[in-house]
This record gives sequence, structure tokens and C-alpha cells, in this order.
Amino acid sequence: ILKYSIWPKILILQEVLWFFSSYLLNIPLCTSLKQANSQAMQTILHKNDLSEDVTFSNLIACDGEMGGLNVKRDKLFLLQFYDGSGNCHIVQFVDQKYNAPNLIKLLSSDKTFIFHYARHDLAAIKHDLGVMIKNVYCTKIASKIARTYAQGHGYRDLVREFLNIDISKKQQSSDWSNPNLSKQQIEYAATDVLYLHDIKIKLDEILLRQNRESLAKACIAFLQHRVALDLAGFENDIFSHSS
Repeated sequence: ILKYSIWPKILILQEVLWFFSSYLLNIPLCTSLKQANSQAMQTILHKNDLSEDVTFSNLIACDGEMGGLNVKRDKLFLLQFYDGSGNCHIVQFVDQKYNAPNLIKLLSSDKTFIFHYARHDLAAIKHDLGVMIKNVYCTKIASKIARTYAQGHGYRDLVREFLNIDISKKQQSSDWSNPNLSKQQIEYAATDVLYLHDIKIKLDEILLRQNRESLAKACIAFLQHRVALDLAGFENDIFSHSS
């Protein structure tokens, strides 16, 4: 009861404070609180490994950029991390040697990582870095179970519906192997993790209302085995009757 009675009031208070702050600071009112926070956030680029002094909370948004969709052929070039506050950290694998002890320590921890389409990112991380992340939340799986009223379950669809923000996907197919990433590429990579915490909150609310929370958790828990099947060559649906 406490959770549901206080949390909406906090959100309302945040919006009221944002309204007056935007007026005093001459920020356009069409700019949302989340967009303003993203403008204040810094994106820090690390080469080949995280710096030792970087710390994260227990819930981290994560995404990866690869050279293609074939995990066994196409290398992992970027991993982005954002814990819902502070800065976004991007690890760029310039040499593709994946000698990244600080990063591997983070990925091997008990922290929970939020992905959108975790199946692909987990496979890339396992294949190139040798780590299977233990605790995962996948917004794509949660969306397919929660949002049965919708046909689109992409990251852009969720950001638009839940946050009323239209993000660009122009850099999605750009050359991530370039050691000198453009400003647009870095901004795109950061955007891919910026909204995952908010999306998770919205999806969890729907799952709870529809009594589908345990079903989503079970499907997400199976991801480790689904990734192992993918890497072993069983890419088709083994539960399907068709061959």
C-alpha cells in the first residue's frame, strides 16, 4: 500500500518542480524531465576495458553494438552501461582482444542487467568475453507478454509509448568497427540504454495488473539456456512441431 500511495506523489512533485525550474532556467516546456536529464548526463568512452574507479548501482541498463547479426562471425565492438543516474559508460573494443578484467568482473557480478532483446546481447557477450550474465531483465520479452494489445515491441516503440519521446535509429546500421566513432554514433549508443529503467518500471506495472509477472520471469530465466542453444547451433525453435 505504501509503495502505490507514495510513488505517484513523488512523480507529481518531480514534474511540478521541473515546471518551475524550466521556467526559471528558460528551458522549453516541451522538453521532458527525462530529456533534460539526458542532456546533463555525460557519456564516457573507455578503450578496451572499464576504468577501475567506475562504480554502478545494482540495476544496470546494458546494450551492445556489433558488426552484424551473426554472433559467431560479427565481432562485438561496443558495450554501453547506465545505472539510471550519473553518467553513461561505453566500452569500445578497439583491438577485439577482449582483455577486459574490470568489465568481466562487472558482468560476472550479482548485479541485474536490463537489456532490450537480451538473447542477442547475451550471446555476443558469452561468445567474445566468455561470460554468461547471471541476472537479466529483457524488455522485449516483458513487452511481448505484457503488451498483447500492441504489434510493435521494439525499443523505439516502447520509448514512444511510455515516455512520449521519439528517438532516431539512423545510426543503427553504421560502421561500429571504426576506432574513431562519430559524435552521432556515441549519442545513439548512449540513447539505447538511457530509457531502459523507465521502460522496465512501466512493463512491470502492466505485468502485475495482468497477473503475468511470474510468466515473464520464467521466460527471462530461460534465456541462459536459449543462448546456449544458439551458440551450439540450435537456432530454430526446438519446441516447435515443425522441423
